[in-house]
Amino acid sequence: MESHGGGKWKILLPLLFLSLISTVRSSSALRFRPVYGVPERQVRMPEGSALKIGLFADLHFGEDAWTEWGPRQDLNSINVMNSVLHHENPDLVIYLGDVITANNIMIANASLYWYQAISPTRNRGIPWVSVFGNHDDAAFQWPLEWFSPPGIPPIHCPLTTTSYSGDDECSFKGTGRLELMSNEMKHNGSFSSYGPRNLWPSVSNYVLQVSSPDYPPSPVAFLYFLDSGGGSYPELISNDQVEWFRRKAEEINPDKRVPEIVFWHIPSTAYKVVAPKFEIRKPCVGSINKESVAAQEVETGIMDLLLNRTSVKAIFVGHNHGLDWCCPYNNLWLCYARHTGYGGYGDWPRGARILQINQTPFSLHSWIRMEDGQVHSKVILSS
Repeated sequence: MESHGGGKWKILLPLLFLSLISTVRSSSALRFRPVYGVPERQVRMPEGSALKIGLFADLHFGEDAWTEWGPRQDLNSINVMNSVLHHENPDLVIYLGDVITANNIMIANASLYWYQAISPTRNRGIPWVSVFGNHDDAAFQWPLEWFSPPGIPPIHCPLTTTSYSGDDECSFKGTGRLELMSNEMKHNGSFSSYGPRNLWPSVSNYVLQVSSPDYPPSPVAFLYFLDSGGGSYPELISNDQVEWFRRKAEEINPDKRVPEIVFWHIPSTAYKVVAPKFEIRKPCVGSINKESVAAQEVETGIMDLLLNRTSVKAIFVGHNHGLDWCCPYNNLWLCYARHTGYGGYGDWPRGARILQINQTPFSLHSWIRMEDGQVHSKVILSS
């Protein structure tokens, strides 16, 4: 038997439901905003302003650590980062590979040098992410001068006052990608990730969501990070990484409505196609073109995938210290960062590429900030 008043509720419930829907639709916080598959890591746009990202590429901390020159270059690199951070005050920093020169670091815990490299950003409370380069876990190489008549010098172990525990015996074995990333992820402020286990030893494969300030589940952009190899395994983005990217992109951005930006260290062969022959001329934008593109060993399909995703706006790499240009490639831009560190080859002035993401309407701007504070190579990559 129907309870007393049941007939009224049959009429009122649909009306209440319609009223609720109307209220939700009129809410400024929920007005028809799509909610996508949300990555674990998110950085929120600043309220009322653009998101600014600083790219530090090819720092090469720990290079020639057994000489006076090496530690001096690390201090110079810290000065470059401090200058850029002072002038730009970015909301996020990306370490774009070759953070250290592991083949020059003889101590077991190369993370000590990694910690020095991220310290300017960490000390300011700025969040950061990292992607690996070919030098970050390369095997240690004995300097030729160590085979002189005096013989090989004693091992200099890490000081007990550092974060190194000292429990393990000192050795000449370097620190691999997994341990480097594990140590970095212990620090507050790091948004870096191991990436999927099935891709190891390729480690830094993950996504960071740039979220709307007034409604975090709504993405403004997706930042993808890929390990382009080198050091302990070949210099390439593998078929498995390509498939992982495909599945992840379909999961979190199935309709390609959200802009995507991609970062890895070693340029793909596509960079050879667009590279300026001599001077940098429009539509390319940049200031130095002093060497040939040193591309990955083989192309396994990542560029085909990205070219077919209209949501991909730009790719950023490091690796070549004497290149800092951006050039269009079909529907996207291929860009270099700027050599930031005093380690590594080349004597060109140091700096960092800056990215700026604007939300409404979406646009992606970039320029290069030099160590001396000057700005050049301004370009609009998407609007």
